Amino acid sequence: MALLHPHFAFQTFSPLPKIPSFTTPKPISSFPLSAIKTHHQSSLFSSNVQTPFSLSTLPRKLLCKPPQGKHVREDYLVKKLSAQEIQDLVKGERNVPLIIDFYATWCGPCILMAQELEMLAVEYESNAMIVKVDTDYEYEFARDMQVRGLPTLYFISPDPKKDAIRTEGLIPIQMMRDIIDNEM
Repeated sequence: MALLHPHFAFQTFSPLPKIPSFTTPKPISSFPLSAIKTHHQSSLFSSNVQTPFSLSTLPRKLLCKPPQGKHVREDYLVKKLSAQEIQDLVKGERNVPLIIDFYATWCGPCILMAQELEMLAVEYESNAMIVKVDTDYEYEFARDMQVRGLPTLYFISPDPKKDAIRTEGLIPIQMMRDIIDNEM
């Protein structure tokens, strides 16, 4: 027993006896020993630890603006509008239904929906008005319109007595046709 201070005594222990080899479990995976994490290693701070994958629970920071989507171009029939332009369209006189697509350039289902909306715009060229709102730029408007998932579509009838129809997520083009033909 080694005394370091008159009031405290520390005792040193000998290492545990070696476990016989017949009870030592064999490794299940074929990962190299350098890939196995122990409580002494931290994959966040050391670069020499090779892990097969990492599931980070840390929040992601937005380092730059999202990339501009290639699916919204000037020559497309479905035009990107601002929140003010959308509000003017809704309040103004229309004789065709208005379809508003809330999307983001980084959203995979939004890109698929953009292709379907372009086909729909060709079909309903003079019988419906289809527009887009980028939620990254018009986030306050999207929040006010209660957009919680992308893509979100609003179908607004020219008849002010009819309620707007809201869909969330990727929907088939036939469902959009049915809403325009039967509900508007």
